[in-house]
Amino acid sequence: MRKVGLTTLILSAISVIAIMSGCNNNDDERIPNMAVSINLSDAGQWNRYGVSGFGIPQYFIKALREPAGFPYLERTMTGYGGVLLINGFDYRINEVAPLAYDLSCPVERKQDIRVKVDPDTFEAICPVCGSKYDVTMGAGAPLSGPAASDHYSLRQYKCIPTGQGYMIVN
Repeated sequence: MRKVGLTTLILSAISVIAIMSGCNNNDDERIPNMAVSINLSDAGQWNRYGVSGFGIPQYFIKALREPAGFPYLERTMTGYGGVLLINGFDYRINEVAPLAYDLSCPVERKQDIRVKVDPDTFEAICPVCGSKYDVTMGAGAPLSGPAASDHYSLRQYKCIPTGQGYMIVN
């Protein structure tokens, strides 16, 4: 009886691992991989342009000089359609931290069709196809719309702590 219990436990563990590894079948590479380099490494830059509250977004679009007043340098790069910076739960470190995504909707695949965060739900929504993405808890995973049926996630970027701020890079 003990052997059957151990076998059942092992089979259950293998099943859970298989199910969990199959959960991330989303394509997050539909948006071209373009350079991202946003320096918010000092406290002044982070306090002014960073994110402090859960689900409160900041948008960086170099071509439009957004946010206003941000000191864009020649080496500052904002990906394909811009960068969404938002505080959310980062499961890699198990705490609330800044998360970054490309603003371009992976369904539309155009630089000027950008998702926008709904302040009530904290979901990023494409204004054209209506796809919704989980940007605070689900690493940019699709929630509904064509992105969900086609399994398209937002392209995620890295937020690297620098002591008093962060560097956003790809």
